[in-house]
Amino acid sequence: MLSQVIQDAVNVQINNELYSSYSYLSMSAYCEHEQFTGCARWMRMQSQEEYVHAMRLYDFLIARNGRVKLQSVAAPQVDFDAVPQVFEKAYAQEQAVTEQINSLYELALKERAFTALIELEWFIQEQVEEEKTAREIVHKFQMVKKDPAALLDLDRELGARQADAADAADATPA
Repeated sequence: MLSQVIQDAVNVQINNELYSSYSYLSMSAYCEHEQFTGCARWMRMQSQEEYVHAMRLYDFLIARNGRVKLQSVAAPQVDFDAVPQVFEKAYAQEQAVTEQINSLYELALKERAFTALIELEWFIQEQVEEEKTAREIVHKFQMVKKDPAALLDLDRELGARQADAADAADATPA
């Protein structure tokens, strides 16, 4: 059984992951409105991935006989200056999630919650990839600036994103 301190912290992180999912869905809606359908598809898939992350923590708490206590999810940002700003926001969001995961890992270490440490190692590795991907996309937007042809190519590239096999499997209920 996990201590109440760890259960509370994991519940907070479930909420953080659900907020991230909600935020990416809002970003997707903005991109769709701006006719960047490839970017919208990328953001929607990212929203689904964040939901899978929340459910991974949810399932972890259940498996450890913990209590899931869902909380209200804050309203995400809905207006942006332009599509590149959406991806800058996504990058900043991933950096914030990395800090949240690191803090949770530090707490689990302090509390000697070894099963939580093992679970959180997956999230730490995932955040390396999440930040790298977001950083690379922000860089591409900075390179193309406002070149319409380059922006259309980038939108097309982002729209070609495929679901990760592991995430697709995780999204399937047991």
